[in-house]
Amino acid sequence: MPCPFCNPPAENIVYEDDKIRILLDSFPANPGHLLVVPKRHITNIEGLNEEEKVMLMKGVEMAIKALKEALNPDGFNVGINLGKAAGQTVSHLHVHVIPRYKGDCKHPEGGIRKAVLNAKDENLGRQDKRLESKYVEILRGLLNEK
Repeated sequence: MPCPFCNPPAENIVYEDDKIRILLDSFPANPGHLLVVPKRHITNIEGLNEEEKVMLMKGVEMAIKALKEALNPDGFNVGINLGKAAGQTVSHLHVHVIPRYKGDCKHPEGGIRKAVLNAKDENLGRQDKRLESKYVEILRGLLNEK
């Protein structure tokens, strides 16, 4: 199966340069859920070179800044799933940037720590949390300002 992050659909790309891409998550946990992905196919953090490490974190910062301006979320979850046991479903390193909104879940306490709860991800297969196209275009504009 071809890597969906090496050859993503154009409509999922909101930013791209020579080192990273910022993509819309195909199964978003919340509206605005983005993925920051190194362009080079790599499966783990240890394989990143120093420039890629810097660019990956710069991409996270860019994503947060654009999401704050476009969607005005109340907070963020930022995380990386490394390996199948941690929930990684695509074997290409990627950082999740998930905007959070007051009231988007009943019990936000614990944040990312809840990843180890024995509960099925109710977002897989859902499309109702996909970002409206007008906001996708706003994000593209914000991320690609020169």
